[in-house]
Amino acid sequence: MTNKAPWDNSSSMCSMEPTAGCSPTVPEPELYRSIQAVLPRDTDKQQAPDCFNKGMLRWTLHKKVQNNPGNSLSLVWVLIKELEKAERCDSRKCIIPLLHTLMYAIIQTAYIPDELYKRVYDFCKRLLTYPHPYCTVGLSYTRQIKTERSIPGLMYQRMLTAEQRLKNEHYPFQERVFVLADPEVFSGSLGQVLLGDIEASASPSGGSLGPLDHMRSVVQHSIQAALGAEQCHGQKLAQALKDMGQDVEPYFQEVLATLEQSVEEGGKGEWGALRSRLQQLYSEIVPDTDSEPLSSGPLCDCPLPNPEMSFHLWTEDLDIWRELAKWFRSSSTSEQFSLNQEQEDFELGESPSDLMLSDMTRFSIMSNDSGIERDLPPSADPSQLSSLDTSSMSASWEQCKSEPDSSKLTRRGGIKMKPSVKDSMVLMQDTLEDHASLTGGGGNEGRGGRRGATLQRRAGSSAMQNSFPKQQRHFTARIVAMGDDRALGRLAKAYYFFRKREARRLFLTMKVNLQFYYIPVCRNTTPISSVKENLHHSKGNPCTLGSYLSMVDPWYNSNIKSLGCMIPKLAEMQQANPGRPKDPFVSDVISYYVRTGQQPVYFTIYFVKITFTRMTRDPVEDVFLTHLEVEFPEFRQISASIRDKQKKSSGEVCGAVVSMNYRKVTLSGRDIDKGTSVRTSGVQINAIPSNETEDLNCLTLTLNESPTKTKNNTVESKIRTSNIKIRTLESRSFTVTLDRDCRRIYRDVQSIEISPCLDPGYCVQKTMRSKFKLGEDKDAGLSKYMNKGLPLPINTFAGIIT
Repeated sequence: MTNKAPWDNSSSMCSMEPTAGCSPTVPEPELYRSIQAVLPRDTDKQQAPDCFNKGMLRWTLHKKVQNNPGNSLSLVWVLIKELEKAERCDSRKCIIPLLHTLMYAIIQTAYIPDELYKRVYDFCKRLLTYPHPYCTVGLSYTRQIKTERSIPGLMYQRMLTAEQRLKNEHYPFQERVFVLADPEVFSGSLGQVLLGDIEASASPSGGSLGPLDHMRSVVQHSIQAALGAEQCHGQKLAQALKDMGQDVEPYFQEVLATLEQSVEEGGKGEWGALRSRLQQLYSEIVPDTDSEPLSSGPLCDCPLPNPEMSFHLWTEDLDIWRELAKWFRSSSTSEQFSLNQEQEDFELGESPSDLMLSDMTRFSIMSNDSGIERDLPPSADPSQLSSLDTSSMSASWEQCKSEPDSSKLTRRGGIKMKPSVKDSMVLMQDTLEDHASLTGGGGNEGRGGRRGATLQRRAGSSAMQNSFPKQQRHFTARIVAMGDDRALGRLAKAYYFFRKREARRLFLTMKVNLQFYYIPVCRNTTPISSVKENLHHSKGNPCTLGSYLSMVDPWYNSNIKSLGCMIPKLAEMQQANPGRPKDPFVSDVISYYVRTGQQPVYFTIYFVKITFTRMTRDPVEDVFLTHLEVEFPEFRQISASIRDKQKKSSGEVCGAVVSMNYRKVTLSGRDIDKGTSVRTSGVQINAIPSNETEDLNCLTLTLNESPTKTKNNTVESKIRTSNIKIRTLESRSFTVTLDRDCRRIYRDVQSIEISPCLDPGYCVQKTMRSKFKLGEDKDAGLSKYMNKGLPLPINTFAGIIT
């Protein structure tokens, strides 16, 4: 007895023999065992090696069914049965992994009967009665399945068209994946393995795929998904499309127009017209269908290629936002934005490294010329024009002097300090779209000592409760950061300066939708490591944010955290067998992550103002995401010996006296302003919790030494706060390290002030209101619906599962 569905006609879709590029049929019991092997278990956190294998098993499962339409349909059938079983047994931890696997299989399946579509749709609709995050994921997939049922093949067509940037006039959306690897982690063999994997993904074993190959896949999949095996002969269709050559493009445009027109009409009552039109196109492509009215035959599989990826080692010279702008300008639909190099440099502005010192504080420089060309001295020294002139200005000055007409003034590209009303509204709308559902009504902060928002970390898309629907942008940049907490700290810093630059001069916000992803990868610790590495890695987990995401999302733990552990093993295998053909495992997992990981977890970016002991040195403003360390270098060795001896008496505590003024946060929202002084050798400030019981969206401050109690002062072992100021009361200075990054160390520091980073979109709106209502500091109008803080959203598969 077999568990075969009534509509399972896989025998008519692919033969048992692996001929013509077709994989052998996988029996349902084997698919069932493979699915059970990849599902997350409660013991995964205790059995790390077993969990790390689940990502490879999931990848192997999809490879088994990739080249056989019959296998894909069988996998869909087994997955929906497992989902219904999980629903009956109330095994919720398996629902989201099974659902993501199901949808990924549906997109690539050649043909799915309507009865199976209905079964999947009914299950997704029942998820709407579940709590978060199940209802959020269920709502997203309910909408997709409803559209896919009425217009089969639409998800595959749109995904392939956007990811491969196929030129057309009917679907203008485009996507690209930017992989940013920390050079401190991906140095040597690790970087070579990652780069080689991405290159192998772009050039599969059959050779590099071009736009015509993707167009043929779209036409093949769309016609097969609509007609099925009874009215379409997949092999004849594939051969006819291959023989056409470049003549396939008009059919691609026609198929795209037909499906998009059905979407505009709502897909109601137009299924017959859509099917008739695709049947007509099939008859034109395969001319011998007149002799065979049904043209029944096996269907051909159309594997979904990986999206376009670009690999970048995130060095100090790399400006990711300039890379985004170059991609946007080079895209097929943005030819009207083409500018020359000089205009491009002015439009893009400075890089984040240039903005670090000058963006925070700008000084007015008195001009020493009249602005009239005839008053310009014949031999003017460019260094006398301004103390802020750069080498680029000097180069332009030399070029101007070499020209015949040297009496013309050369002006540096100005900066639009005051955004227009239109730009301000765009920034405000973007802030409302991203964070309106996260504020909880947000205007109650500061009333009666209560805080409007809770300490619960925000997660999940806001589609179910956001009154401001997100405006669709034609371009989506999927930024994948790979590394430890240092890479995420740099990402948060770059994102903050990007928002500040957009607030001054709007460019990418209106056009590009940003999606952030994170793959935690730690550098292998070796016995012969430097002292600097030991200092920065021995004090805690170098991938705290990755560990947190693995704790709250089991499917992220199985697929993404395991990938970070597999990359060093792949590097060892590549070194052992350099001639082995490269199978794009890493890029396949990245593709699965960016396609199905659509539930963000929001992490607060914290702003820190650093004041130095030397009065001649200006204060510095920076941001961090995961960790800040305060350390007095002269007490480093002493404090370590004291911690080893576990002595807690007040007479043996060494360190400097510091004052701490902070706002203690509580679960009730009644925050308390407190102040204290303590002797310590250092302070650890963590923004990411280490366990589920302490999962609060705030900072946790811990002293290097155990706190001491006196008659007039009691210092808590852990201080939870969101705003704090630390200042040394002695002549000693301390060192500040941000996100455990040795490249972001500040020395000779006297005091620091930490607070949640404000969103520039909110600041712009507040500045506009202050022009008309002087002295009023309360939020009013749209400001009370806006989130004041600037969080960094990292996409996961489920958000936070409690």
